[in-house]
Amino acid sequence: MSRMRYASSAAVLAALALAACASPRAADVRLPGAYEAPAGAPVGAVALDQWWTAFGDAELTGLVEQALARNPDVRTAAARLQEVRAQRTGAILRYLPQGDATGSASRTRTEQLDGTEINIPGFSTSGTSESYRANFDVSWEIDLFGRSLAALGSANAEVAAARFAWEGARAAIAAQTADAYFQAKGLAIQLADARETARIQRELYDLASRRAGLGLAASSEADRISGELAQADAQAAALEAELQAQKRAILILAGRVVEPTANVAAPPVVGAAPPVPAALPSELLERRPDVREAQARVRSAAGQQRLAQLAFFPTFTFSPGVGWSRQEQPGFFSESQSWTIGGSVLQPILSIPRLMSELKVQNARTEQAVTQYEKTVQTAFQEAEGALVRLDADRRRVALLTEGERRAARAFEAARTGYQRGLTDLTTLLNAEQSWRATRAQLTSAQVQALRRAVQAYKAVGGGWPAQSYAQTGPQAG
Repeated sequence: MSRMRYASSAAVLAALALAACASPRAADVRLPGAYEAPAGAPVGAVALDQWWTAFGDAELTGLVEQALARNPDVRTAAARLQEVRAQRTGAILRYLPQGDATGSASRTRTEQLDGTEINIPGFSTSGTSESYRANFDVSWEIDLFGRSLAALGSANAEVAAARFAWEGARAAIAAQTADAYFQAKGLAIQLADARETARIQRELYDLASRRAGLGLAASSEADRISGELAQADAQAAALEAELQAQKRAILILAGRVVEPTANVAAPPVVGAAPPVPAALPSELLERRPDVREAQARVRSAAGQQRLAQLAFFPTFTFSPGVGWSRQEQPGFFSESQSWTIGGSVLQPILSIPRLMSELKVQNARTEQAVTQYEKTVQTAFQEAEGALVRLDADRRRVALLTEGERRAARAFEAARTGYQRGLTDLTTLLNAEQSWRATRAQLTSAQVQALRRAVQAYKAVGGGWPAQSYAQTGPQAG
């Protein structure tokens, strides 16, 4: 018997020693000291919390605010946050005293049909008997080793992670809405250009027809221009459909599904992309909601790991209770009350192998959380630097194409004037027009791309949510 007790004690001590050694490793979140990108605007020049207001577009601001309030993804994330908060309450309550009041009552009427009737106090073969009982039993796990604190820490981290996921969903929807809006404006510009091209082609068709009637040009020139006109009209029709589809996508993002697409104003003009505030890579650890969420997941996993370790320690349970009963029978009556006080202790012995397996599982989950945190930080840095570098390239591309479009437009006007005066042939005119149209299309694409890249950059550096209102340890519970 002594050997068995010794073996059991040794097994418990070994398990406790192994459990005490398990703890999450420190995540490697080292980042370069600066981005390899041009310096941005001074800090505070643009409010990152509401970066969409920096574009100075009232329509865009309204669409983003509507999307933040109505979009299903945002509302789903908010409901998930409510769910996790309720789960936190349940996780903590299990360590508080538990107990329920029970009561019962019965009334029995017995009539003897045959045989010898017995009627003695406490036992009768006929008559009416009544029974009443009430009990209130309590069970309370006395937390001597900090299980409740570990559970609270893990639950708080889960709430923080859900809160950051909600903020991340809002930031993503804001960026998606702005991106869709700028795409719509780009399509509106292309549509306006296609219609302008069709107008110019009609003018050229009329001019070529007049020249052919005067014998100054072949009639095939008008036919050639007619083909160009048909292409311009077809392009305008296709762009009208694309613009309508894009407006519908915007209305769905904004939660305005039943409204007509005409309610979305997308004027065919674009402005310059506003500057992105200068930032350091280390600021991503505080500004990016997905990074903060991954950090909270590590804290939650560490809490669960701690609970798995504490499962090897004894569990002490205090169990008081009170009761009352009343019995009434023919010739007999009894009423009593009682109270009990007791306790129990549970020390894992044969379940230690299972607990060790569960601890190893939780250790692996914690390592996954730490690794995911590291990956999230690295991805955030990659996205931020990439967006800043590409945004600078887009701005330079817009500047070059703006000058090129101006020169191409001037060359087309000169060729058209020459054709009207009979100094330039149709091929030269059409080549000049195609060159101008191609350069203008590239400029429009570059301008829209710069706006969309600015949206990506704002999101990548952690814009779109009030990061400054969050403490280092996570969001507030309210």
